[in-house]
Amino acid sequence: MIILVAGAAGPAGQAFVRRFTDKGHTVIGVDKSGADGTLAVDLLDLDAVKRLARDVEAEHGRVDGIAHLVGGWRGGKTFAETKLEDWDLLHDLLVRTLQHVTLAFEPLLKASEKGRFAIVSATGAQRPTQGNAAYATAKAASEAWTLAFADALSGTNATANILVVKALVNDAMRAASPERKFPGFTDVADLAEAFDALWETDANGTRIDLTRG
Repeated sequence: MIILVAGAAGPAGQAFVRRFTDKGHTVIGVDKSGADGTLAVDLLDLDAVKRLARDVEAEHGRVDGIAHLVGGWRGGKTFAETKLEDWDLLHDLLVRTLQHVTLAFEPLLKASEKGRFAIVSATGAQRPTQGNAAYATAKAASEAWTLAFADALSGTNATANILVVKALVNDAMRAASPERKFPGFTDVADLAEAFDALWETDANGTRIDLTRG
């Protein structure tokens, strides 16, 4: 399979790259930083994303899976402390990059025999708190866009779904804070496994709760 991982240099992205590379799939890791062997592509640049899509099409003719892992967080303690500059940043990271990737890669995902797309959202999108107003709003917007994308994929062999977590945890975080329990957090390896499991279902436009009790 041909798997595109957007935001591949982060801990979650690296877990996805490892999982699918270990299974023998072709993984195209994309990250603005270009770190850890990823392709340096600014997903806020629509022309650059379109060029990436053309390059993938020229080499592979399709894409079988897209994991959109571009993220970020900004927030505070109270609603009154919300900074609209944080909203601008989160809108770009969580919404605009998603829009560019889906618009550019929709034809390639539809060209797959079983294309799968997913974003990672947060429980806070459904239950926003005052200090997370900007973040929760951006996550809710990204969910709405993904559900619209799922509707566009209806009747094809491709699907788009939402993987929902409270927060993510990885080995480096555990090593840095060995006393913490990280209740409800989802390990990045489990997140990658959940994305892999999408090929076992035809579910489209669903929210899959990965919150750990």
